[in-house]
Amino acid sequence: MTIEMDMIQTIGLAVILLLIGRYIRSKVYFFQKFAIPAPVIGGFLFAIIHLVLRLTDTCAFEFDTTLQSFFMTIFFTSIGFGASIKILKIGGPKVIKFLIVASVLCVLQNILAVALAGPVGVEPGLALMTGSTPMTGGHGTSAGIAPLVEAAGITGAETVAYSAATFGLVMGSLMGGPLANKIILKNNLVEKKKLEKDIEVDESILKEENKVLDGKKVQLGFFAIIVAMGIGVYISAFLNGQIAKFTDKAALPIYIGPMILGILFRAISDKHDNFLPNEEIAIAGELGLNLFLSMALMTLKLWQLVDLAVPMLILLAAQTVLMALFAYFVTFKIMGNNYDAAVIAGGHCGFGMGATPNGVANMESICDKFVYSKMAFFVLPIVGGMFIDFTNVFIITVFLGFFA
Repeated sequence: MTIEMDMIQTIGLAVILLLIGRYIRSKVYFFQKFAIPAPVIGGFLFAIIHLVLRLTDTCAFEFDTTLQSFFMTIFFTSIGFGASIKILKIGGPKVIKFLIVASVLCVLQNILAVALAGPVGVEPGLALMTGSTPMTGGHGTSAGIAPLVEAAGITGAETVAYSAATFGLVMGSLMGGPLANKIILKNNLVEKKKLEKDIEVDESILKEENKVLDGKKVQLGFFAIIVAMGIGVYISAFLNGQIAKFTDKAALPIYIGPMILGILFRAISDKHDNFLPNEEIAIAGELGLNLFLSMALMTLKLWQLVDLAVPMLILLAAQTVLMALFAYFVTFKIMGNNYDAAVIAGGHCGFGMGATPNGVANMESICDKFVYSKMAFFVLPIVGGMFIDFTNVFIITVFLGFFA
């Protein structure tokens, strides 16, 4: 028996699973500790139930995921609005340096995935779903990229990407603290930190003010996103038309144009009294993320993992080793070779294999044991929350263009 759900029924179920995920997360410490998103919890739970129902020949589900693309584009457009060039300039050299470091890791994660594709016996496009898409990108970028790869004919891309992203959340959280601990103790960095003068940073740009939500601003924020989406898709089409003149192996996702337009709108707003409601735009983006993630996870075809289990384990083990080595030898060295750099390296493990909240959680546990690092808590949230998704999407697109 096949149960078919139309567009409205599908989004309705996605919201129910999102709320179930929130409830489970509030009750289970494991999910809180490793910052597993509520839509991932609810969506995976349903995917497991669907797997059991399918294997026992009880029933199967078919969904109309039309709205998934819409909510996905809302989320990525909001990332464009969040990428403030003004804040990047205020952040100074450390922020720019860490953005470059994090972007280099994205490139290496994809190179490693492609390099191991042959030896483990999977297509390069599928192997890339264990690269920077789920690692640095997390579930959000995975849900944006993997369906496009699956639609291109690479079976299992979505399932692999989401599973890899969940693995990354856990491993990144587990390895960050011990790695930073080793660096700090080996180099006696706490004592050196006490002798250093704290570098002044403008933390005001990270402060969240408690504001009463204004209905008109909420509408304006949502409308700004929709306008950027509507015009931005033409930018995507134009860019893809230009790319097609040179190669048929590369194409930009539809949300690239809206992201670019979002950055442009934000730059204009920053120069003219911040006329855009940035907080409300971020809320709309978060709403889009939660809904499209829930839809993406609940439609997972877990039965596709049966033949991919061993190759996936090898690919993910390799990504774990890469992250550890990169944080230890590259992030720490380039970010200053001092206590602040060690804390950032620990945070980079959570952020480079999972999500920004995991990176921040790693840094909190490190600083709770030793001393606070103002620089680390300034640099990593700016790069992770505002810029890395944008650079990562472009890097992923280039790799997919040549290897998918």
